[in-house]
Amino acid sequence: MFLQAGFYLDFQSDYVNWRPATLYLDMPYNFISGYLLGNGGTASTSKSINVPIKPVAPEFTELVRFAVDNQIDLVVVGPEQPLVDGIHGAFKKVGISCFGPSKEAAQLEGSKAFSKVFMDRHHIPTAAYKTFTKYEEAEAYLRQYKGKYVIKASGLAAGKGVLIPETLEEGITGLKSIMVDSVFGSAGSEVVIEERMEGEEVSILALSDGYTVIPFPAAQDHKRAYDGDKGPNTGGMGAYSPTLVYTSDLAAQVKRTILQPTIDGMRRDGHPFIGVLFVGLMLTPTGPKVVEFNCRFGDPETEVVLPLLDDHCDLFEIMMACTQGRLDSVPVSFKRQFAVTVVGASKGYPGSYEKGKKIDLPASLDKNVMIFHAGTLVSNNQLVSSGGRVLAVTAVTDSLSSALESAYKVISQIKLDGMEYRTDIGHRALALLQSRTRTGATYADAGVSIDAGNLLVEKIKPFVKATRRPGADADLGGFGGIFDLKAAGYRDPVLVSGTDGVGTKLKIAQAVRKHDTIGIDLVAMSVNDVIVQGAEPLFFLDYYASSKLEIEVAKDVVAGIAKGCLDSGCALVGGETAEMPGIYQHGEYDLAGFVVGAVDRDQVLPKLDQIIPGDVLLGLPSSGVHSNGFSLVRHVVGMAGMDYDSLCPFTTPNPGQTLGEALLTPTRLYVKQLLPVIRKNLVKSMSHITGGGFIDNVPRTLPDHVGVVIDANAWPLLPVFKWIKSAGGIANLELARTFNCGIGMVLVVAGEHVEQVKQILIEHGETVYEIGRVVDRKENEDGAHVKMLNMETAWS
Repeated sequence: MFLQAGFYLDFQSDYVNWRPATLYLDMPYNFISGYLLGNGGTASTSKSINVPIKPVAPEFTELVRFAVDNQIDLVVVGPEQPLVDGIHGAFKKVGISCFGPSKEAAQLEGSKAFSKVFMDRHHIPTAAYKTFTKYEEAEAYLRQYKGKYVIKASGLAAGKGVLIPETLEEGITGLKSIMVDSVFGSAGSEVVIEERMEGEEVSILALSDGYTVIPFPAAQDHKRAYDGDKGPNTGGMGAYSPTLVYTSDLAAQVKRTILQPTIDGMRRDGHPFIGVLFVGLMLTPTGPKVVEFNCRFGDPETEVVLPLLDDHCDLFEIMMACTQGRLDSVPVSFKRQFAVTVVGASKGYPGSYEKGKKIDLPASLDKNVMIFHAGTLVSNNQLVSSGGRVLAVTAVTDSLSSALESAYKVISQIKLDGMEYRTDIGHRALALLQSRTRTGATYADAGVSIDAGNLLVEKIKPFVKATRRPGADADLGGFGGIFDLKAAGYRDPVLVSGTDGVGTKLKIAQAVRKHDTIGIDLVAMSVNDVIVQGAEPLFFLDYYASSKLEIEVAKDVVAGIAKGCLDSGCALVGGETAEMPGIYQHGEYDLAGFVVGAVDRDQVLPKLDQIIPGDVLLGLPSSGVHSNGFSLVRHVVGMAGMDYDSLCPFTTPNPGQTLGEALLTPTRLYVKQLLPVIRKNLVKSMSHITGGGFIDNVPRTLPDHVGVVIDANAWPLLPVFKWIKSAGGIANLELARTFNCGIGMVLVVAGEHVEQVKQILIEHGETVYEIGRVVDRKENEDGAHVKMLNMETAWS
C-alpha cells in the first residue's frame, strides 16, 4: 500500500463519484473523505470513510493532527476558503503534500482586485477595469461610464458577488448593496467595475506544478436553471467537453497567452501555483480573455473533464507530481471522446427546497456512465437528498449526441420526487454542428478570418486618423494610399523611400506579451533612415503577418505604428494584414515598414563634396539598444541564465522594470528635431547608427578620402551596454561594430556651425554631444574610415 490515505475536503461543492470502479475510488489505497461528513457517495463505498472534522483556520489544528495520526500523504483541497485561509501552508509545515495553491497564490480567486492587477502586470488579456474601496468614487465612475459593465465584489462571496446591471439605476442600487449595505460582508469592501465582454464562455481546468501547465479539454457550463438559458443563475446545471467553439488554434493561443503566463507570473512573483487552475474565459471578437480565476476543481466542469483522462493515467500520481514539481515526468493525456454531465437538482433549486427526500439509483450502469454525488447523505440505510444540486450523471462516448443520449437515459431512471434537470445541455454545440453541416467549409475554417480583419480595421481607424497631415487625408480601406505632394508644400521635390523591420526584437515583444511599442520601433527604423538623406517622412505603410490574427495584439502593434508616425509628422496611409496558417508559428507575427519622404533637390544629403577634415561629429543619444543587435542580446540573456521576466540587472529610468520591458524601450525618433537644421543647410551628412554600429554606418555618408575619429569618452555608455558587455564578455571593438553604444544619430557639421546646430537641437529638446571629428583618412591607422579612441577607459 503506497498511500495510506487521500484526503479531499468539502464534497458539497465538488461531486464525489458513486461508482467505486472509476476516478478517485479506483486506486490501491484507502480514500478518506473529511469535512461535513462527506456525502452519500463516500458513505456508500468501502474505499472511503467520512470524517466529521471541520477545517478551522488559520492553523487547521484538528485536521492536521488527524492527517499526521493517520499517516496521510496527500491532501486534495476542494473549497476555496480553506485555500485562501492558508491550509496549504498548514500541511506543508508537517511535511504532507497538498494539492492546492498556497495562501498567497490562492489570491487569484480570493481577490478579484489582486487577479486584475496580476493580469495587468503580466500582460494577460482580460476586460478593462477599475477597482474602488470608496463607494462615492465608485458611484461617480458608474455615472460617467459609457457602455455595459459588470460589478464584482473583490472577495469571496460564494459565487454570488457578480452583478450584471442593465440600467444605471440597477448599477447604483447593486453597488450600494455591496459597498454600503455589505450584503457580501467584507468581500464587498473593495469592488471591481469592468467592461462587460460579449462572446461564448468556456471553462479551462489546468494542472500545474508551478512550472508546467497541462490543460484538460475545454468545457462549457450551463449556469441558468432552466432550458434555453433562462431562469436564475445556479452553480451549474450541466456541462459538456470538449467544446466545439474552442479550436486547436484557440487552445494553443490560450496556453501561450493566458495559462503559461499565469503560471510563470505567479512563480516569478514568488508564489508558485500548485494544483488546478480553473480559468473562466470569454471568447470575444478580439480574442480570448479571462473572466475569472478559481484555484481549485469546480463543478460541474470537473465531473465532465476528469472522466476524459486516459485510462492509463494515474490521477493520484499526477496530483503528487504537481506537489513535487515534476508534472512533466508523468503521463497526462486525454481520450478523444465527448463527455456530458447533467445535474439533477431538488425541486425549487436555486430557491428554497426540501431535504431528506428518498433517492433510488439504477441497479446497474453502463461502463461509460457514472453518477456523482453532491447533496446526498445516507440516513437509516437509505440514500436521501441533502442539498440543492443532488446528483450529476456523466457519460463518455465517441460523439456528443450519443453522450447526451446516455446521460439523459440514466438521469431519467433516478427516482427523486420532484427532481429537476435541464433537457438542453450542449444545445449551443448542437446548433453549431447543424450550422456547419448547412454551410460547409469556410475560409475561417482554414484559419483565415475576414471578419477578424474587418474588425481590426475598425479598431485601428482612430489611430490612423490621428496621423493625418497636409497631403494625406484618405480613409483606410481603399486599394492604395494617396499623397498630394503639392499640398505638402515642396518646390522641387525628390522622393526618398525606405523599408525596414525590427529584427529579433520581435521575439522579446512576443515573449513578454508587450506589443504596444514595437510599432514605434518599426517606424523609427525607416523614418530615421530617410531623414539622414534630408528627407521629411511623408507617409508610411506597414505589413503585419501572422499564422492567425489576434486582434488585440495587432491593434496594439498598429497603435504603436500610429504613435511613431504621429511623432514623426508622417501619415499612416495603409498596410497589409496577412494571415498565413502554416507559414508562421502560433503566437508569432512579423513586421515590415515602408516610408516615402521628400526633400527639395538642393537639400539632399549627404553633401559629399563639402565634407572636409576638421568638420565636427555631433552625436544624439539613443534610448538603448534600439532595434539592432538583438540576436546577440538574446544570446547574452541566455548566457546570463536569465529570462525576460527577470528583474532588470542594469539601471533604467523606471525602477522595477523586468529585463524584457527594459530591452523593449522603443527606438528614438529623430525627425522633428533634425528637420530645422536640415532646412537651414547646417548639416553636411548624417548617419543612423543601426546594425554595424559606428564602424559600418558612419562611413556610408562620407567621401572615400576622409575618415573620422570618435572619442568614447565624449558621452556616457548606457547601463544596458555595460551589462551586455560584461555578461557576454564582449570586446570593445565588437561592441562598437554591433550596437549604437548610446549614440543613435551622428551629424557631420562644419566647425563654424556647431554652436548654432547645438542651440537649435537643444531648443527642440535634444541632448547633443561632440563625439569626434573628420580627418584625412591617411591619418587613421591602416587608412581606416573609423578610429575609436579611449574605449578601454570609457567602457571599462
